[in-house]
Amino acid sequence: MRQFIENRILPKVEKPARYQGNELNSVHKDWSRIPIRIAFAFPDVYEVGMSHLGLRILYHIVNRREDTLMERVFAPWVDFEDQLRQNRIPLFSLESYTPLTEFDVIAFTLQYEMSYTNILNMLDLAGIPLRSSARDHRWPLVLAGGPAAYNPEPVAPFIDAFLIGEGEDAVHDIIDAIKKWKQAPAKNKGDLLRELVRIPGIYVPEFYDVRYHTDGTIREVVPNVSFAPARVVKRVVKDIDRADFPTSPIVPFTEIIHDRVMLEVLRGCSRGCRFCQAGMIYRPVREKRPETIMEQASELIKNTGYDEISLTSLSTSDYTCVEGVLESLMDRYGPRGVGISLPSLRADSFSVELAKQVQRVRKTTLTFAPEAGTQRLRDVINKGVTEENLMKATEGAFKAGWTAVKLYFMIGLPTETFADLDGIADLAHKVVNLGRDILGERAGRLKVTVSASSFVPKAHTPFQWAPQDSIEVLKEKQQYLARRLKHRRIVFNWHDARLSFIEAVFARGGRGVSESLEKAWQLGCKFDSWTDHFKFDKWMEAFAGAGLDPAFYANRPFGLDEVLPWDHIDAGVSKEFLVSEYERAFHEQTTPDCRHEPCTVCGVCQNLPAAMDLKGGLSNAPH
Repeated sequence: MRQFIENRILPKVEKPARYQGNELNSVHKDWSRIPIRIAFAFPDVYEVGMSHLGLRILYHIVNRREDTLMERVFAPWVDFEDQLRQNRIPLFSLESYTPLTEFDVIAFTLQYEMSYTNILNMLDLAGIPLRSSARDHRWPLVLAGGPAAYNPEPVAPFIDAFLIGEGEDAVHDIIDAIKKWKQAPAKNKGDLLRELVRIPGIYVPEFYDVRYHTDGTIREVVPNVSFAPARVVKRVVKDIDRADFPTSPIVPFTEIIHDRVMLEVLRGCSRGCRFCQAGMIYRPVREKRPETIMEQASELIKNTGYDEISLTSLSTSDYTCVEGVLESLMDRYGPRGVGISLPSLRADSFSVELAKQVQRVRKTTLTFAPEAGTQRLRDVINKGVTEENLMKATEGAFKAGWTAVKLYFMIGLPTETFADLDGIADLAHKVVNLGRDILGERAGRLKVTVSASSFVPKAHTPFQWAPQDSIEVLKEKQQYLARRLKHRRIVFNWHDARLSFIEAVFARGGRGVSESLEKAWQLGCKFDSWTDHFKFDKWMEAFAGAGLDPAFYANRPFGLDEVLPWDHIDAGVSKEFLVSEYERAFHEQTTPDCRHEPCTVCGVCQNLPAAMDLKGGLSNAPH
């Protein structure tokens, strides 16, 4: 099959390098000697999936096992999909061109709700029944994990089991359970699912019933078997300093979104932005030792040949040893032409000082995220950034030679008024005026890019109860900002409000929205996050066909005493803390960062399993 595809099909597609699978550092194992075979399935194109650090980590960890192989599969772009369907070729893995039906496990990562139709499309291309209930033990087990799995219900009918939390340790438990099951004389899928549900962090939807009130809200989500836990507690890697990390990652032949070394320095965030799901679900904060980072950087550069190292985390400037590590990396690799990038800087002068070190090799774009235009609204969302912070940061950037900066904002936040939108415009104009004054004769190159995304309430955040603005209101706010931001030195970008609306439906929806997802896919929806493929009318047709009102999920405030679709999933942060933060928001009260102030009792350090010894691998900053 490989020869036919390479000779007859790949010459007809736009980017054949997406499908070749023989990149540097890719792993190719002898199938005849490996009992457990897993396909890591990323429901987006190759360039997006290969930029995902989680894929690199799990690919490395699994392939280090002698009894298991992991190969990759990505959502084929429409040109390649057409060729597969025309030639009746099932979707296959890249490394060995093996059809997905021959794997024991297909493991999807759920990074973003708008990739859900791609999951269904990939299963269909592989010739695998979409619904878990239609698959017995002869079909691959379909697993899913990732941040969107913290509300698994919208895709629950299509997935056999979910991993909630971090996978470095859990993946070994899953493999061992599958291996034991395969060695049994008589096999059925139920036996395997019973083994899996006993693993901490594993959620098997089949073992849970959802019951509703007459108004469509949820009455309860309860186990229907005695051996399934009432709440599924997330898996947490205790010590990322000692966790297995890939230092020989795959190097693609084609350019990808993040085409550089990705070196994780910190996991988790304690700042507590009330809209931010990642800041809640990845708690507690854990840091790597500087020595570990330097060792891993050395191996990564040697094994990949990249000329840029990205220090990744939710907030890299919060890493305790960031100054020393950055200086050491620049001293060691700068003379060799290797640059360092910091993808997540806060809007403060400290971040600019870090950026100045980075530009010793090459100047990268500076991006700041005030999120809201007024201090009142920044207090509501607990952003912890002031206008003075932003102005000092941009002043430092312009004085250091930058002529372009990006500012990220969010519109539609709870309690937002048009005065807050005026604040966005005023801030942007102040930055332009500041840049013009500082840059002088170089001001002709000045550019301030303002990006405004629409607020989408997410599970396990204080704003999970807050409604999203209607599409009409979001559009009105976008148009208002566009008028206020008309300036030759300002570029204004915004997200499609209709896309954010669909995202909110699946971010807050329960198991009942799965029928509309399947109908949308049947109507041709896929690659929904790609502007030129998003079919809003088809989505609305799918909701109507399923008898579902999408506004019930996106635009309705949830009651604080209401059972939420994800209440049986335990992210570690207590519901009492989230309620308190929600109420503090409406009183415009801020909550300090617990790494620098007394413990805020969010629940993570108190509620996680006893194995999470705070004296071990967690951040040594005070809790």
